[in-house]
Amino acid sequence: MLRMLKKMDGVILFVMLLLMIISVFAIYSGTQTDANLANHHVKTLYFYVAGFIGVLVIGLVNYKLYVKYAFYLYGLGIILLILANVLGSSINNANGWLKLGDFSFQPAELFKMILILFLAHLIVKRQRSTLEFWRDIVPIGCWAFIPFALVMAQNDLGNALGYVVILASVFWIGNMRLKHALIGLAIVGVAFFGFVKAYTFYHDEVFTFLEKVKREHWAERIDPWLVPEKATSKASWHTKNAGLAIGSGGIIGKGYLQGTSVQSGRVPYTYSDSIFVVIAEEFGFVGASILILLYFILIHRMVLIALACRDRAGPVIIVGIIGMLLYQVFENVGAFLGLMPLTGITLPFISYGGTSLLINMACIGVVMSIKLYGQEEEDELLMGEQQPRLSERLWNMLKKEKSAV
Repeated sequence: MLRMLKKMDGVILFVMLLLMIISVFAIYSGTQTDANLANHHVKTLYFYVAGFIGVLVIGLVNYKLYVKYAFYLYGLGIILLILANVLGSSINNANGWLKLGDFSFQPAELFKMILILFLAHLIVKRQRSTLEFWRDIVPIGCWAFIPFALVMAQNDLGNALGYVVILASVFWIGNMRLKHALIGLAIVGVAFFGFVKAYTFYHDEVFTFLEKVKREHWAERIDPWLVPEKATSKASWHTKNAGLAIGSGGIIGKGYLQGTSVQSGRVPYTYSDSIFVVIAEEFGFVGASILILLYFILIHRMVLIALACRDRAGPVIIVGIIGMLLYQVFENVGAFLGLMPLTGITLPFISYGGTSLLINMACIGVVMSIKLYGQEEEDELLMGEQQPRLSERLWNMLKKEKSAV
């Protein structure tokens, strides 16, 4: 076992250690003025210790077993989502939390990892070099739509959109046809442009409709992004003060524990959703850039592991995880820069939140498993034929598209 532990990616583990340090100190800064949140940085440290143990344990198990039994994990996840819809409690307008004594967890977070493994299971099971629209894309999309609908019913738009990003990432690495990808992008682009125009020109009517369906808080998150002039002071309070705090940080920041907006409480949820604001105000552009650089290094190492993998499931899983993490980072940071609406998505590995942190760490554990076992040829665990390396498949795909042109 010691030999296997030595083969794990040391760079990823070191990056995770740095992210842990940043998280603990940032959470402490964001909670020190609130006695009710005084121990959140300590709890985060405990969650990280449990997460590192999980990385080692999950990493030592052959990831092909996770893929093989992903269908049962999918069924368990759907049951948990249904229970969250029926019995779940509400936190920040999201009715999707299950309580086990003093511990609360969000099945929607857990299902992101389950969905990645299940989609990899479906892709490998089909054993086709190119995904066909009716035989592959539509059925796989239907499997992903079920949890999407359940999470939307929980009023959790952020995690639901995360499922869409994971699905799109898996379709891309699963080698969907270029024309299908372009059609999909065109549909998404037209739908997005139509939504923006409709929301802008018919704002009052849309707001009235959202009130009728008891989703008026969606307008509170979209208004500061698309129509700030019509946003109420309550709706724009969060993003406006967050933007001012980020701008006031300048190049090197105001110094640790010296962020006036953070310490005064003008920016809410500085320990979770708004933790990037803490880093940007107190450590400035330099501190924020270092954090983004750590994410880049983490993703770069994952890409290298995917390129070295000799079977099909490993790269699919890793690209799904990369898509999930990139979406969370872009959504969280972009929301405070005016690029995205505020959806309550946490910043991976930095924000306070036991469920999110443990699931993300578990995903890192799966990546470590791919690092350890991905060099093995595809075998009976996945019931598939030997597949070419990812780099070879991408090269063959490019040659095929070039010849078609």
